[in-house]
Amino acid sequence: MSRAVKILEFKNEFEAIRLSDILTEENVPHLIRTYHDSAYDGLWQTQSNWGHIEAPEEFSDRIKQIYTEFSNNG
Repeated sequence: MSRAVKILEFKNEFEAIRLSDILTEENVPHLIRTYHDSAYDGLWQTQSNWGHIEAPEEFSDRIKQIYTEFSNNG
């Protein structure tokens, strides 16, 4: 397995949870990282993206495909 790379960024926590649930069901290894910074009580997180997903590079296309599918379906 290759090293983990940043695949895409999330606008909010709900996107992250939804994608993570789907990837877990499909046994796709991944890690969700939030941009929350306790020093600023999350202020930076609300002004930028919520966080991002990291996964082995070989899963990048599948993760992007799943994200696009559920994003387009509302």
